[in-house]
Amino acid sequence: MRAHEIVLERIESDLAAGRLSVGNRLPGERALAEELGISRSSVREAIRVLEAMGMIRTAVGSGPRAGAIIAADPAASMTTALRLHVAAQTFPVQDVVRTRILLETWAVDAAARQEAVDLSDVEALLDEMDEPGVEPDRFHRLDAEMHAKLAAHAGNAVVREMMASLRGSIHGYVMAAVPLLDDWKAVADNLRAEHRGIVAAVQAGHPSKASRLVREHIEGFHGLTAETDSVTRRR
Repeated sequence: MRAHEIVLERIESDLAAGRLSVGNRLPGERALAEELGISRSSVREAIRVLEAMGMIRTAVGSGPRAGAIIAADPAASMTTALRLHVAAQTFPVQDVVRTRILLETWAVDAAARQEAVDLSDVEALLDEMDEPGVEPDRFHRLDAEMHAKLAAHAGNAVVREMMASLRGSIHGYVMAAVPLLDDWKAVADNLRAEHRGIVAAVQAGHPSKASRLVREHIEGFHGLTAETDSVTRRR
């Protein structure tokens, strides 16, 4: 086992046993190095790995916010990894979209089966997207947040974080295609109507309808941007 992996294993053990939890500060570099019999540079390497994984945040100085704090932000690390793999074409965009469909159709089905689901947070984002003159980049960032919040109402933390990661991983691809669309305003108006239809189906307690509308919504926009991208490549 490499030296920094000893630190990772120790922290994983402490988290699993409840000796560490979100909000706790990790022991200092010197203390960990002495306790585990490794160098401080190995401890720093482990800290960098944990920070890249979204498990901790670090800050220099003194006080309650300084040092390495357990933060647990899984979406941040998953989004970064997915974006890089999509850019490298390790994960084709089409496969990412299909995975998103699987997760989101399940999520709206589960949300629609709940009693008196409160989607006011989702509707607030839809209202922002309806504002006159909203730019495409802001529209799609609100769109991404809206889909993530809607999925969160299913009550599954893993699905919630994976949805945020999947949507974020294709944001760059979508934004590159938007300027190439013949009529962005018409596309945006159609997306707004589809969003409202999905939310209405969930609020009305119609799981199968909500799932169908989500599938059609995702496939429709992906098909539109994929077609635009294909035409551009041929040029």
